[in-house]
Amino acid sequence: YNKKFGYYMKKNPFGKKGDFITSPLISNLFGEMITIWCVAFWESLEKPNKIIITELGPGDGTLCKDIINTSKNFKDFYKCLEINLLEKSHKLKKIQKEKIKDKKVKWISKISEINNGPLIFLGNEFFDSLPIKQIFKKNSIFFERHVALSKNDNKNVKFIYKKADNKLIKNIKKLNLISNGNIIEYPASAVEYLKTIAEKIIKYNGGLLFFDYGYTKNKNQNTLQSIMKHKYQNIFSNIGDADITSHINYKLFSEILIKNNLTVEKVINQNKFLQRLGIIERANIISKKINFKAKANMFYRLKKLLHYDEMGSLFKVMFAKKKGRKFSLGFK
Repeated sequence: YNKKFGYYMKKNPFGKKGDFITSPLISNLFGEMITIWCVAFWESLEKPNKIIITELGPGDGTLCKDIINTSKNFKDFYKCLEINLLEKSHKLKKIQKEKIKDKKVKWISKISEINNGPLIFLGNEFFDSLPIKQIFKKNSIFFERHVALSKNDNKNVKFIYKKADNKLIKNIKKLNLISNGNIIEYPASAVEYLKTIAEKIIKYNGGLLFFDYGYTKNKNQNTLQSIMKHKYQNIFSNIGDADITSHINYKLFSEILIKNNLTVEKVINQNKFLQRLGIIERANIISKKINFKAKANMFYRLKKLLHYDEMGSLFKVMFAKKKGRKFSLGFK
């Protein structure tokens, strides 16, 4: 978020012309299914006269726009709906504001700005973009990975290793992050976000639903990656112009949310979740009203969302809620 060099401050990274493409951009059926899930969740809360959806990192605004459009088919829900968009980038905020013109939407820069509810926190490829720390273990000593300029020409960027401080070691031990393998990823920013979100859910009622690529088995691995123009590249190439992300450790996220007094449903893949919500049935209904070319395009996009070689299995879905809530649509 550096004003001059920050990746999210100077470009629109989304879509064909950008560096990566997200589920809402692949098909508006994704946004439709999310909205249906939100409506059902609101009904399970006994239809409160206000429901606040907070989208974490709303990208180019496509998901929010799809939620608004689909919500209009559920008049009672739409009447109660408010939307917060958590966005730090002025560049992306501008893009979002051009796309979304609805009085129900407001922009926030911190979760602490939310002071009523019930709340539905939504995130699609949000947590993977947050910074992580990497720690290496060698001969029982922990070293933190840092980034530095080389001393000779001051241009080449390289990794250097410094002995990890006691506070960091204490944190990774507390979170049970030490297992087999010599590299540990500690998502410090995500941990803070999860704690703050849990506090809000406990105070105002509601839940957190998010989609991201990641793993569910507890194993230490290096998942740091850089993508530019839809291709993986060296982490130090095109700094500030390439997307740098890491995979979500779902087991860790689940443990953190449980520690913070929320109930967490079993993590499932995107394929199962969207199919259980009826995405194929919805596509079949639409296909009867459109021409062959549009139909082929729709099912091609649906395959990208669902197929196990595409986003179907790599992308996982997590749902955490206030204790006592029986709602688990899509997860069982």
